[in-house]
Amino acid sequence: MYMDAVVIAGVGTVLLMVGFMAAVGYFVFRDAKTNTVRTADKDARKG
Repeated sequence: MYMDAVVIAGVGTVLLMVGFMAAVGYFVFRDAKTNTVRTADKDARKG
């Protein structure tokens, strides 16, 4: 495969997008795990 500057930039862009999506997914997963109890408490207090 011919490695032109545009190809390298494209591969780098794709890797950055995948890394960003993985980081957002990890944050949401971690945050959902810590907020589950608080949400249940709010629903229990409502009645």
